[in-house]
Amino acid sequence: MPQPNNPMEIFKLLEKSNCRKCNEKTCLAFSVAVFKGQKQLDECPRLESDIIEQFGGKIDKKTTPEQDMDESLEQLKRKIATIDIAASAQRLGASFSNGKLTIKILGKDFSLDSKGNVTTDIHVHSWILVPVLNYIIDGAKTPVSGKWVPFRELEGGKTWYRLFGQRCEKPLKKVADTYTDLFEDMIHIFNGKPAENHYASDISLVLHPLPKVPILICYWKPEDGLESSLNIFFDSTAEDNLNIESVYALAVGLVRMFEKISFRHGIQ
Repeated sequence: MPQPNNPMEIFKLLEKSNCRKCNEKTCLAFSVAVFKGQKQLDECPRLESDIIEQFGGKIDKKTTPEQDMDESLEQLKRKIATIDIAASAQRLGASFSNGKLTIKILGKDFSLDSKGNVTTDIHVHSWILVPVLNYIIDGAKTPVSGKWVPFRELEGGKTWYRLFGQRCEKPLKKVADTYTDLFEDMIHIFNGKPAENHYASDISLVLHPLPKVPILICYWKPEDGLESSLNIFFDSTAEDNLNIESVYALAVGLVRMFEKISFRHGIQ
């Protein structure tokens, strides 16, 4: 039986009752633990025996997501070396001079040479760089529609949306709850634009992590005993301009960036 490629493929096998008999809080958390090799599939007491037998009772330990992203980054850099980045400038709406392609990321210049070397004022890491390189190699093919949709309504998002909620929306909400200057910094540092009051939220803000992959962040403040809420929306053309794995990675990368900013301000 082929080994699962991500935690969501394991999650699909489970009953999803969140019984906690595996000593994890949720079935999704158990899926992630199995994928990382921290737990075995047969530790789920409600999983049918024939499914366990298909995998021999266990799933081979995988590399960490960070290791996978670093490996993907190296592969993409090698691919960049094989394409004509100057010819890609028109498709990307980018500029090309002195051997470097330059696009805008969060309002800042991001320059790339033919060897995959990057120059930018933004502190970037593999979770940001992988989507950006994929965008440069094969993205930016469709004009944005202006229609906002949640991640789960993107075609490929149907598989990833639960993980998206855990890795993106939930941690960003936590940052927004404690870091009161978060949205002001998004505006002043990352060229965010206040949006009309979408979905009756208290704060609506549009960011452009990539020129043709904008995101809309809507935040509802806590009130009257109700906790806060935060949702991230994408333009309906997002998958036409970037593959779904990179859309997900881009969102994770942005959240990590905002978490680091809050830590620098002494907010945990």
